[in-house]
Amino acid sequence: MSDQPKHLRILVVDDHAVVREGLTAFLDRHEQFEVVAEAGTCAEAISQARKFVPDLVLMDVRLPDATGIEACRLIRGEFPEMAVVFLTSSPDEMDVLGAVLAGARGYALKQTRSLELVRTLEAVGRGESLFDPAVTGVVLERIRRIANSTETDGSSDLTAREREMLPLLAEGMSNKEIASIVYLSDKTVKNRVSSILAKLGLVRRTQIVDFVAHRDVRHRDD
Repeated sequence: MSDQPKHLRILVVDDHAVVREGLTAFLDRHEQFEVVAEAGTCAEAISQARKFVPDLVLMDVRLPDATGIEACRLIRGEFPEMAVVFLTSSPDEMDVLGAVLAGARGYALKQTRSLELVRTLEAVGRGESLFDPAVTGVVLERIRRIANSTETDGSSDLTAREREMLPLLAEGMSNKEIASIVYLSDKTVKNRVSSILAKLGLVRRTQIVDFVAHRDVRHRDD
């Protein structure tokens, strides 16, 4: 009995129509795959996921209305069994970490060989997780730098409420979404986010993904 997936239904998400068409044509040449829908934005990806309920979403990180990481988080939140694999040109360590935290099961670069992409999709279809060695190397190097660092990260200055917000920020939630969870106003959340960034010495809220993934944040009272 073969361990290959019998029929993997795929949603292709990329903001470039030519890329989507090329991927669809490529995947349809393999009998184990069936592209059931395409999408060019985060909103379309969520809509198509709800409509077709594919087994796997093959998605780019860069989308015009939101990040693919945000789309992944929303899709996985609604469909926990639906696998998401990123196919992107971005080897950025924060994108990779964001993908992992959002629940992605794979991360491949667009310059990967077609055979490797097929193997990645097949592996994910079998329930495995597979990340491109090129991007895992970047992340591992980041872990080594952090492990060897003696610099303080400012986490001891965070209040208990600010620590509560860290994982929500790492998941890519908006200020409005966070406000509804921690029962604060949008304005208060915005101010606290600014405070968190300042205390951690960060510039962008997307950098919090890196911080949460690799730093040991201990709770303390306000």
